[in-house]
Amino acid sequence: MYNKIQETVEFLKNKGFSQIDFGIILGTGLGNLVNIINVKVKIPYNEIPNFPVSTVSGHSGTLIYGELSGKMVLAMQGRFHYYEGWQMEEVTFPIRVMKYLGIENLIVSNASGGVNPKFKVGDIMIIKDHINMMPKHPLRGLNDERFGPRFLDMHEPYNLKMIESMEKIAKQKNIPVQKGIYLALQGPTFETPAEYKMVLLMGADTVGMSTVPEVIVAKHMGMQCFGLSVITDLGIEGHVEEVSHEAVQIAAKASEKKISILVETFILNW
Repeated sequence: MYNKIQETVEFLKNKGFSQIDFGIILGTGLGNLVNIINVKVKIPYNEIPNFPVSTVSGHSGTLIYGELSGKMVLAMQGRFHYYEGWQMEEVTFPIRVMKYLGIENLIVSNASGGVNPKFKVGDIMIIKDHINMMPKHPLRGLNDERFGPRFLDMHEPYNLKMIESMEKIAKQKNIPVQKGIYLALQGPTFETPAEYKMVLLMGADTVGMSTVPEVIVAKHMGMQCFGLSVITDLGIEGHVEEVSHEAVQIAAKASEKKISILVETFILNW
C-alpha cells in the first residue's frame, strides 16, 4: 500500500499537483462545485496509477486540481463506495494520497436520508459527528505506523473550529443550515422503515452510504475534517416515501448553489 501511494503521489506531482490547501470530496449531485474552481489540471481516475474507478451514476470520476477562493484545492469529482465492491483500503486510497501530497484539510460532502423529524428535503446539514455501522473498518488489519497510530483517537472527528466557522458563514449568507450526526450503512439499498427508525433510535439525524471511511482514514493521517450533508429524502416514522437514486440526485442538485457559496466562502476565510 505504501509503495502504491508513493507511485500515485509521484505521478500527480509530475502533473503539477503541489502546495494544496484543501482536499474536497464531492458527493452525489454536488460535483458541479468544479464550475467555480479555476482548473489547472483535470485527470480521469482511469489514467491515475492505482486509482479505483467510480461506477456510480452522477460520479464523473475525475481528479481536479485548481484554485478556489485564492487557495489551491484538489477535488474528487466522484468517490468510491464499499457497496461497489471495493475494499476499504481502495475506498480510502485517495485520502492517503492527499496527505502525502501535503494536504492537511479535508472537506467531504454527501447526500443522505433524514430521520430527524425537524429536517426536510433540501436541508443542508453540518456533520458534527458520525456513527460507523459499516461492516468492515477501514483501519482493520496490520497497522503501518507511517500512516498513523494503531489505536486512533476519535474524540473530534469533525474539526470544531471549522464547524464554528461554517455556522458563522451560513448566518452571514442567510443560508439556513442544520447540524447533526451522520450514520453510515453499507448500502446499496435505501433503508426500510424499520431501519430508518433504528438510525433515529441510535442517535443519528441522517443516514448514508459513504463519508465515514474517508474521515476515519483522514484522521488516521492527521488531517482536519469538515463535512456537509444534503438531505435528499426522508425516513421519518409515519412518513417514509419511495426513493430512487435519480430522485436523490435531483434533490441534491437543488442545493448545489447554496453549498457552492458556503464552501467557497469557507475556503476563502480559513
